[in-house]
Amino acid sequence: MSKRYDTSKQWYAIHTYSGYEEKVAESIRQRADSLDMKDKIFQVLVPKEKMIEVRNSKRKVVEKRIFQGYVLVQMKLTEDAWYIVRNTPSVTGFVGSGTEPTPVSDEEIEKIMKRMGRAEPKHKIDYKVGEVVSITDGPFKGFDGTINELDEQKGKLKVLVNMFGRETPVELDSLQVKRV
Repeated sequence: MSKRYDTSKQWYAIHTYSGYEEKVAESIRQRADSLDMKDKIFQVLVPKEKMIEVRNSKRKVVEKRIFQGYVLVQMKLTEDAWYIVRNTPSVTGFVGSGTEPTPVSDEEIEKIMKRMGRAEPKHKIDYKVGEVVSITDGPFKGFDGTINELDEQKGKLKVLVNMFGRETPVELDSLQVKRV
């Protein structure tokens, strides 16, 4: 094999079939255990973040994968460690140029870790700017308006409501509107 192996402990991104990230991560962990590779394969991570979804007018915190089809592995890139990871079922390859796996930068890993550990979950708002909605709750109940702004951090929308011949911006919770 003509690959240049890097035996320092680094993070690598592995491409998998979408939807198989958890299965791949678990398989790599098990293979590292059973083949006594804990000194070369250290951590396997499926990057996820917490989001608030609204279903049936109820808020629910869910975990969403940040990168569909990718798993992060912290490992020493030796020939046997590479072989074990590369030949795990549902792994399509390492991310890198050509056949050379490229380590993920420390800055990038830091950003991903920060995003994963964020205490405040983001709200998942299924509306788009410009969409017409009907207000279902509050002082403007029964009015229709056009979405002008979305704030996923707070789960709020700014809706332009036509009152007395002029558009008035109204800040609403995403639970207070429905599609027309």
